[in-house]
Amino acid sequence: MTDYRIGRTVFGSEASIKAAYERFRTQPIDETRLAETRACPFGPNRFTLASEAKVTDVGTFDGRANQTIAFAPSAKPGWWIRRMDLPEQLDTKVDIANLWTSAQNLVLRSGSEHNYLRMVEHIIALKCGLGLDNVLLKVYSGDPPLFVDSSVPLVKTVDFAKIVETQDAATYVTVKEPVCFGGKRGDFLLFLPAENGEKNLRIDCAISWNTVIGNQRVLFDVTPETFRYAAYARTNATRKQFVLAKTVGKLFAATRNWGYNEQNILIHGTKKFYTKPRFPVGEKFLEPVWHRATLDLMAALSLMGEHRFAGTVVSYRAGHTLDCDAVRALYRNDLLVNI
Repeated sequence: MTDYRIGRTVFGSEASIKAAYERFRTQPIDETRLAETRACPFGPNRFTLASEAKVTDVGTFDGRANQTIAFAPSAKPGWWIRRMDLPEQLDTKVDIANLWTSAQNLVLRSGSEHNYLRMVEHIIALKCGLGLDNVLLKVYSGDPPLFVDSSVPLVKTVDFAKIVETQDAATYVTVKEPVCFGGKRGDFLLFLPAENGEKNLRIDCAISWNTVIGNQRVLFDVTPETFRYAAYARTNATRKQFVLAKTVGKLFAATRNWGYNEQNILIHGTKKFYTKPRFPVGEKFLEPVWHRATLDLMAALSLMGEHRFAGTVVSYRAGHTLDCDAVRALYRNDLLVNI
């Protein structure tokens, strides 16, 4: 089940990928959440929302002010971002073509340089995780709200708006063959085709940190239930990163007013956690790997426009940039096919 074929290397060092794959293969799986059947968990048609709902909290990049995001129905396929404070700008489609940067977080932008939304990953991951196809996101600045319970408040807002089925058929894509993408730090992503026309997504994700986080790995099928479980996982930062952001970081615009605090992120060091970790399994706390697998990796998969991705994705030590470079390369190299 987890003996994967590496397939064709699209970019990266084949030797480095093979060495990393051997490390990945010998790393034990800490938690498994597989569906009872391989049937599609979302249904054949596209989904949107029955009504509009809003949620407000402290800004991610400007903790001095609250920010609001609204989830609204949309008749257009895919997810769209509307800056309500920039009425002269067109909506930005949630698509790899509109990715501005993935250096520290995902930023989507189109038209004017001011027409952007930062840290979109924790929002758009709902597209892939909940099978929610058509949404209009209304925001009032480029700074989204940040929550103590990670993306759970976003899920609850969508639940309040109510997910409803449309009459339009959902579209699925998968890779034509097994393909692999290698990074520069012993990391890789592997995409495997959906089998027998199946329309589901399986993720095998492993991380390896030289801190108390250590080695973590989860194997799961993407279902609404799994996503709701994992949406509670916060982003993490080392104690050094957090202290620098709150001291020296105040000299720089990028970090001066960060809304991060000891409740809304997981802070860790070499030998201990400085904030209480979540997702206990045995002697480990799997919050970092669940965050990585769902709110990061699945966000990149949500950048496939109006399509749903089916198949298997294997991730080892990867991050935002490799995720997005891989999705972009799938399109540039014509590696996707409709199911």
